[in-house]
Amino acid sequence: MTVTRVAAIDCGTNSIRLLIADLDPATGEITDLDRRMVINRLGQDVDRTGRLTPEALERTFAACREYAGLIAAHGVGPERIRLTATSASRDAANAGDFTAGVKDILGVEPEVITGEEEAHLSFLGATKELTGTDLPTPYLVFDLGGGSTEFVLGAAEVQAARSVNIGCVRMTERHFVGSEIPTPDQIARARADIGAALDLAAETVPLDAAATLVGVAGTVTTVAGIVLGLPAYDSGRIHHSRLSLEQVREVSTRLLGATHAERAAIPVMHPGRVDVIAAGALVLLEVMERTGAAELVVSEHDILDGIAWSIAP
Repeated sequence: MTVTRVAAIDCGTNSIRLLIADLDPATGEITDLDRRMVINRLGQDVDRTGRLTPEALERTFAACREYAGLIAAHGVGPERIRLTATSASRDAANAGDFTAGVKDILGVEPEVITGEEEAHLSFLGATKELTGTDLPTPYLVFDLGGGSTEFVLGAAEVQAARSVNIGCVRMTERHFVGSEIPTPDQIARARADIGAALDLAAETVPLDAAATLVGVAGTVTTVAGIVLGLPAYDSGRIHHSRLSLEQVREVSTRLLGATHAERAAIPVMHPGRVDVIAAGALVLLEVMERTGAAELVVSEHDILDGIAWSIAP
């Protein structure tokens, strides 16, 4: 079977990401041609208002226009483009405005996928290249996004999956707005909220049953970069790095106690994550503590890679 060129777009609550890649289904190899991210904050105020704001829609459409030019330059036809939209556009009453705008720009209709489908794609992207490694199964993959976090347990195939509404943007807007440094009471309320969501996840996915915990998405990779002390974001160093529970606890405590300026000065910090990284790191810590994992494997390959593989013939 020949190599297939695809374009995958993941539009989440906090960011919209593009992957243009060549796939070789025979070998399982994925070759990046272009991989990039724009912080569009589509989920701005959705938790409070139930609607996508005009400003958030325009930021998203601007990113789509940029991506459309890149896709055309790489010669990817519409039959090999897939855009999935997740938490924010599931929750918004005016999701139709988003759908119409994206279709007009990219020529394909966005698929507003369920949390469970999101979880399956994340698992595919994160674990496809782990086959044959020394990492024991089953894997528990968690995708810590802006509005939701997906948990998927499986080995060769998915055994259980659940999406719950905890993410770095949602937790920030619910609990940390108005405080540059969260107060102990705000942190306690956020912990309780996260804990309740993890209880829901555990009804479907046995969170303590995994032999290997795999974390994906921007909060997890940013925390990994901080733990590694990188002078700049380096996906090659971050991919498949391993973080201990104590390292994650130390970084979470540091971020929750840091000012906006102190967080912004961290070399691996993307400007669009500065205001939400503390809440994200708290979610990450709570997940590790709930699962009982002493170690976390960090993957740069996630739902975006899963979307790409889902397009392959």
